[in-house]
Amino acid sequence: MKKLFLYLVFLSFSSIISAQTPSLKTKINQKSESIESKVIALRRDFHQNPELGNREFKTAEKIASYLRSLGIEVQTGVAKTGVVGILKGGKPGAVVALRADMDALPVTERVDIPFASKVIGEYNGQSVGVMHACGHDSHMAILLGTAEVLASMKNELQGTVKFIFQPAEEGAPEGEEGGAALMVKEGVLENPKVDVIFGLHISAQAEVGKINYRPKGAMAASDWFKIKIKGKQAHGASPWQGVDPIVTASQIILGLQTIVSRNVDLTESAAVVSVGKITAGVRSNIIPEELEMNGTIRTLDSEVQEMIHAKVNQIVTNIAESAGATAEVSITKQTLITYNDPELTELMLPSLRATAGETNVILAPARTGAEDFSFYQAKVPGLFIFLGGMPKGKEVSETASHHTPDFYIDESSFVLGVKAMSNLTVDYMNLNAAKIGAE
Repeated sequence: MKKLFLYLVFLSFSSIISAQTPSLKTKINQKSESIESKVIALRRDFHQNPELGNREFKTAEKIASYLRSLGIEVQTGVAKTGVVGILKGGKPGAVVALRADMDALPVTERVDIPFASKVIGEYNGQSVGVMHACGHDSHMAILLGTAEVLASMKNELQGTVKFIFQPAEEGAPEGEEGGAALMVKEGVLENPKVDVIFGLHISAQAEVGKINYRPKGAMAASDWFKIKIKGKQAHGASPWQGVDPIVTASQIILGLQTIVSRNVDLTESAAVVSVGKITAGVRSNIIPEELEMNGTIRTLDSEVQEMIHAKVNQIVTNIAESAGATAEVSITKQTLITYNDPELTELMLPSLRATAGETNVILAPARTGAEDFSFYQAKVPGLFIFLGGMPKGKEVSETASHHTPDFYIDESSFVLGVKAMSNLTVDYMNLNAAKIGAE
């Protein structure tokens, strides 16, 4: 009977949201709208002054200073340049973590805006343009806005909020650790122990005002592979005297494409195997002895992931052997599946719908892009959503994709992001309090 009662409490969460927190919802809406221009200004500052992964020194200083100005306890130097803010509410309750990523990309901006990035940095020994070409500047500004909203109602919060500003989501420089994995390793989900974590990602291909979500596998695991092929060097005029690793590699690439097309049930789960880099040879008339190629595997299911790993090894080894060459394969798991806890997702849908409007919260297809938010979700239940940032009236075909020089975000989306993150936090805390009361 007790379990049934708790189940009914969970099922009636939408009524709990509407009945228990009307005053807080009004405050969240009003406060979010009142600081919209401040959030936009923060984003423009971050955008104009981007920093690459594990080098977000000035970015971290700005974030820490802003959090302290709100009366929030601050920890710095987490996972190299990460910042964590802790806001203890006026009442005991759940610990809710909210995460934003901080790093920019080695991309030279082409967008004609007054606050465009002109920054030049160094990436793996190369001089590169630096740009927030994936929206991390937006994420930081939205989370700082959320911190300001929640700090303004601190005494009414039934729990603790942990604001996680994470470096190196796009990957640490060669030879360094970084990102969410290092944050978790250094204990960011402990002291106080986090119960749930929420995160959002701006989307240049979803219209402003929309929130996209997906339970279970929302984004793919990202694995990187390296294949080394060893043949026998020969003159380009007499290939029969050698073993050509380039021809062997071409056969291997074609073989790898059959893994997804002939072994994965695409009605159940998407997968990708792509070769992105080939290095071999020094002259047009010399068949080289060795070749190296690199690529990525994207999967949304752990069983499919392991099957693809096995097939890659099998195909590479057998094709190389048939050509008289030898091959070595190494596969590194870079990022886990971004897995939205289905129960948590279902519980929080009323909160998202009350914030954005019923028709604006959309069940979206899974994405084969990857997110290291997945490392938090491997430890605690998490929900990762997508916030529309495409100007109204635009078509997806007209917009530049993420990680490109022309990437553009409509800043009118930010206020919805602040409201969504604030409401998810307050509503989860109230649900937790109702659950404890029922027990």
